[in-house]
Amino acid sequence: MVMTSIKSNAIKRADVFNPYTGNSIGTVAIATDSMVEDAVEKCRIGAKLSRSLSRAERAKILLSAAQNISENIEKFSQCIVSESGKTISQARKEVDRCINTLTLSAEEAKRVRGDIIPFDSFSGSENRQGYYRREPLGIIAGITPYNDPLNLAAHKIGPAIASGNAIIIKPAMEAPFSAKLLIDTIIEAGFPNEGLILLTGDAQTGKALVSSPHVRMISFTGGTKTAEKITQSAGLKKMSMDLGGNAPVIVMSDCDLDQAVSLSVSGAFWAAGQNCIGTQRIFVQEKIYKRYLKLFIEQTNALVCGDPTNLATDVGPMINVNMAIRAEKLVKDAVKAGASLETGGRREESLFHPTILTNAPDQCEVRCQEAFAPIVLIDKIQSLEEAIELANTPETMLHAGIFTNNLETAFRAIDNIEAAGIIINDSSDYRFDAMPFGGFKYGSMGREGVKFAINEMTQTKVVCFNRPTGGN
Repeated sequence: MVMTSIKSNAIKRADVFNPYTGNSIGTVAIATDSMVEDAVEKCRIGAKLSRSLSRAERAKILLSAAQNISENIEKFSQCIVSESGKTISQARKEVDRCINTLTLSAEEAKRVRGDIIPFDSFSGSENRQGYYRREPLGIIAGITPYNDPLNLAAHKIGPAIASGNAIIIKPAMEAPFSAKLLIDTIIEAGFPNEGLILLTGDAQTGKALVSSPHVRMISFTGGTKTAEKITQSAGLKKMSMDLGGNAPVIVMSDCDLDQAVSLSVSGAFWAAGQNCIGTQRIFVQEKIYKRYLKLFIEQTNALVCGDPTNLATDVGPMINVNMAIRAEKLVKDAVKAGASLETGGRREESLFHPTILTNAPDQCEVRCQEAFAPIVLIDKIQSLEEAIELANTPETMLHAGIFTNNLETAFRAIDNIEAAGIIINDSSDYRFDAMPFGGFKYGSMGREGVKFAINEMTQTKVVCFNRPTGGN
């Protein structure tokens, strides 16, 4: 699929490549500091226009955009495949989720509200009555990654519009076209183009955007190192960040074994492992360890790797060859340190075959850091307590999963695992777009999920009436 270029007056441009074929599918501008300033100034006008829209108008625009996307699912899906390398079936599911995200945003647009404040509950304020309401912050800067190029943009744009804000989206340079299609669709649905701007560029572009004093909030999805740089440049503004993780899944001996295997295989290798809540570490109780590992290897080896446009393909390419080389190195280093390679470890250009490691030493990078690749570590554990201790090792956590048919075991995991989401009898990678979503421990800053993102993107305004005590 050949994409048209994103037009701009910028001098420098960069190619966007199809991860599977390696062919250029278009070019994007590398926005300069002055272009960022122009975008922000335009968005200041857009913020006023967005704020002036009624809740009903915002909802109507978002629903219209969702309907347009639902009528063009294949167009959006093919765009995702061509720029991110997701398989066509996975891309279609992402489009479905985007439609849901916009629909949820439309519903929540009608519910942005405040509450009555009981001023007379404090002695001396008996004559006071009032309330608070939620108002938009102004300009939101949304920075999105390449792994879910459409729906993660929707998770920033939908709530921003629903709450009356303007937003500038800076997508990943590797996969910017899905965000452009989304923005064009929403503007076509009636949202003012001053209030929804696409800005493409490199790290300097991002720095200029986040450091602008007119940007009131940064909504960022990406890595911890980039997040730290953003916080150093941003100055005084609100931030919401999803910084990835190293998701654990615990498999207890009383679980449904077939369910635990199939869902964990999907959780580990969905989107070629490029998934911030993808299953990376699996802890299996000793009693069922050998059976679980055998079935897991069998199902992994049955996965079809290759052309993401083919409906039969389960695992497509990584975003580029360099990321596949990084994954290959992670595995080689782990094996050199003593890990056992059960299957996989093979690279063909940007394709990296699903890989299972056992007995990986604690100091291995693939155990300590987010792999963001189709690599999973499977370990034997004796008890739930041991599994929880191991699960809690990383400093950054999003989701964790546990398979068990014992309710008490489930609640012990819920109470003691240090993660923002505990998924029972499912993989760590389950996400519903209405649920709160974000980090835990280091770098935990704000929440996504439509309703919760709206709370992040708004501020309270208190109104208090002091009733006259005398006169008629």
